[in-house]
Amino acid sequence: MSCACFQVRPMTVADIPAALALWRVTEGMGLGESDRPERLAAFLDRNPGASAVAVLGDGTLVGAVLCGDDGRRGCLHHLAVARAQRRRGIARALVAHGIESLKARGIEKCNLFLFADNVEGGRFWQHEGWVARGDLTVMQVNVAGGATPGAAGCAC
Repeated sequence: MSCACFQVRPMTVADIPAALALWRVTEGMGLGESDRPERLAAFLDRNPGASAVAVLGDGTLVGAVLCGDDGRRGCLHHLAVARAQRRRGIARALVAHGIESLKARGIEKCNLFLFADNVEGGRFWQHEGWVARGDLTVMQVNVAGGATPGAAGCAC
């Protein structure tokens, strides 16, 4: 998507440093050990063309979102728009890019993670028609940290 003030295009590996810089200064954003440049590059490789950036005419990156799927469900991660560029339709355009990519791959539903205290983000997503699932709880294990769930074996 393009507009007079910005252009949305697929994210490339070359965009990762600028996207990370944006995410680091975005309130309500949480970056973790899996957000290293090499892991983000692997994500882009596994989900070609699905993630997007928004750039100004001079090439300045002002928005970014990660989008991918596991073959069943899509997921959006790290939607961010530079504070000075908000309320111009950039976030909506980034999300639309990701959703269209998922539709083209036959994905019917998309999920996202939102910190419970991210009120501004919650308002945006609700305004865009997303619904909080009260019947689900996110659980996680750090497999890189040595955890191997179920490794104790059978207890019989």
